[in-house]
Amino acid sequence: MPKLQSAAEKPATTKNNTAWRNSIFGIFFLCGYAFATWVARLPAVREQLHLSTADVGVLLLALAIGSIGGLAFAPGLLAKLGVRRGITVGLLCLGVALAVLGAVTDLMGNVPAAIAVLVFYGFVFSATDVMMNVDGAAVERAIGKTLLPLMHAFFSFGTIVGAVTGAAAARVNLGVMWNFAIVGILVIALGMFFVRNLTELEPVGEKSVDDDTAGQSWIQRVLGVFRDGHLMLIGLMVAGLAFAEGSANDWLTIASVDDHDFTEAGGALVFGAFVTAMTAGRIFGGPVIDRFGHKRALVVMGIMGLAGIALFILAPAPWAVFTGALLWGLGGSLGFPVGMSVAAAHPTDGARRVGIVAIFGYSSMLNGPPVLGFLGEHFGVLNAFIVVAVILFLTLLITPRATHLARAQGAHLDKQNIT
Repeated sequence: MPKLQSAAEKPATTKNNTAWRNSIFGIFFLCGYAFATWVARLPAVREQLHLSTADVGVLLLALAIGSIGGLAFAPGLLAKLGVRRGITVGLLCLGVALAVLGAVTDLMGNVPAAIAVLVFYGFVFSATDVMMNVDGAAVERAIGKTLLPLMHAFFSFGTIVGAVTGAAAARVNLGVMWNFAIVGILVIALGMFFVRNLTELEPVGEKSVDDDTAGQSWIQRVLGVFRDGHLMLIGLMVAGLAFAEGSANDWLTIASVDDHDFTEAGGALVFGAFVTAMTAGRIFGGPVIDRFGHKRALVVMGIMGLAGIALFILAPAPWAVFTGALLWGLGGSLGFPVGMSVAAAHPTDGARRVGIVAIFGYSSMLNGPPVLGFLGEHFGVLNAFIVVAVILFLTLLITPRATHLARAQGAHLDKQNIT
């Protein structure tokens, strides 16, 4: 299997680091825009396909199944194709899948076809996500600054735009097919512009013989995480925070419409409040962590998220719904980018480590919401959110230990790089 060459192994003069960084920002934005477009129109998709709450859970499960497959194959695709070709193919497929999903929803009204498209959509989305995080970590090393939280903020910028345009599309009764097709075309067109600057981590030959994992299958490497206590705890922390994020991504709009009596456009705006807070947390989270440390920052923000979930469940008025969504978004904003940044900070094995932490995060983010769908069918979505609050509380209990290990591991890797 080819080895991926790190940024540190290539001459600094081989590319424009600023253009490289900005292109990664743009790719994160496009992925967030595509994802939020689907989420914001989920009530309309449900209506067009005549789905119950449990049926929506099945759609989300299909998305989750495809996403886990994408995570499993992402390191191999990255090694085979390199970042530029890998992300190019990913963005092309992402745009096409979104457009086809709109056509299947509006023109065919075919649930099995929608499920099949969502499996494919989830696969290309998660595979692209791993590749752009690995290249984002390479940008960090090349520039010498912590940038992954800000890159994830650009993903959140994209979700804000997707939520707002989705609300506008719902307000003017624009069909899901046209909405998804327009966004799909934009993802492809802008994506082809951004990928021009992605030349790092290309395949450069055979794996070095001194690689500790030489000869192992990717599955064997993934199973090796259970012997790595540092990575295991980071993964569990990311999983808990990702569950809180994913639950809001998939159910906040429907809960706002069904349980708090918002219109479809109003529900999209509640989701917009959530992703706006998520974005703000990621923009300012880096300086906050530098000042107060990982443990204090993540614990305090996690408590805010817990308060936000409780307020959203008990909200007596529209202002309380929006406030709960804002606090929820702030509370879950830093766990995923911090976990991915720590995992990627390895001189030779960043792709595998990012893939493993992504499996923790996305398994939780994508498999949790379908479970909430089944619970919501029987007990109501707001009551199902109690499960989210409990999981976030348990995550807060392990966060101090996980963040301590993250700092220790980072110091160890820095020492490795120096020596």
